[in-house]
Amino acid sequence: QVHLVESGGGLVQAGGSLRLSCAASGSIFSINAMGWYRQALGKQRELVARITSGGSTNYADSVKGRFTISRDNAKNTVLLQMNSLKPEDTAVYYCNADLYSGNSASYIRDDYWGQGTQVTVSS
Repeated sequence: QVHLVESGGGLVQAGGSLRLSCAASGSIFSINAMGWYRQALGKQRELVARITSGGSTNYADSVKGRFTISRDNAKNTVLLQMNSLKPEDTAVYYCNADLYSGNSASYIRDDYWGQGTQVTVSS
């Protein structure tokens, strides 16, 4: 069993900042990459930012220069620092982990998702 627990969402005015945190726990052998996706009302889920175990990152064009993703490999945690927030950033934000669960004798690769945290930016 693997669980992703998110925290840090909320309501903020345009131009403000929020930091999201996601911790992965359970039977984790290794994590390839962790990231954040978001889904606004009536829209498809989209990638916001992603970071690999080696530290490589990629961002959606809409958040480049405003959002920063970071990771603590020892704690299986990923953070998303969101600055200069805009009303169009309003969405439910989901943590994602691409990982191997199990142990060195037996492991399987899969995608895991958190329950989602609401971010609302008022104008």
